[in-house]
Amino acid sequence: MKKIIALILIGVMLFAPMVEGQTRKQKLKRGTVNLLTGWVEIPKNIYDTSVEENKITGFSKGLIEGIGMAVVRTGTGVYEIITFPFEVPENYEVILEPEYVVGNEKS
Repeated sequence: MKKIIALILIGVMLFAPMVEGQTRKQKLKRGTVNLLTGWVEIPKNIYDTSVEENKITGFSKGLIEGIGMAVVRTGTGVYEIITFPFEVPENYEVILEPEYVVGNEKS
């Protein structure tokens, strides 16, 4: 079943016409990366909060914020994967900034 879904996604991506600005390919890439790396928000937020405030706050507030952002980033990834075959509106903007949990701020 997984192979069939993968083949369908690849086929749609190859035969879908590209649009200006945000493309379907970019949307699929961003969605896949965010789906697979959304969990990285948890240690990232713990670390960031520990550095900005203190270790105790990092392990409490950072953990809670990280879990919340992991759910949001993973959910956004699922949404972009599901909707990538559909035409991207002219003024479509990325849902989350930065686009990815780690790496470049912009793609």
